Amino acid sequence: MRIQNTTKGVVLVDSVDVADTNAKRRTGLLKHTSLLPGQGLLIVPCEGIHTWGMKFDIDVLFLSKKLKIVGIRKNMGRRRIAFCWWAHSVLELPAGMLDTTGTQKGDQLRFDKS
Repeated sequence: MRIQNTTKGVVLVDSVDVADTNAKRRTGLLKHTSLLPGQGLLIVPCEGIHTWGMKFDIDVLFLSKKLKIVGIRKNMGRRRIAFCWWAHSVLELPAGMLDTTGTQKGDQLRFDKS
């Protein structure tokens, strides 16, 4: 699945893994050593995340059911917690991706299944 920021006209993710079960949401990115540009993890449903046990920093987007960005956490380091009570899902991206693409709170995303 490809994820685009339609507000900015840029692609955020070419290949996304979806964590939509309890087991997948618990594991998240813990077994990964990095995320490459174009990769991401979509956690559904989700209002909050933690980075305990993570090996790398990430950018985090909190999304509404309509895929509007309702919260952002840039360069989230290890051993941190982030919540957004209005979120329906979370998109985890490589650190620096939000600055590179100019993605901001309020932007609209679109998911294209490929």
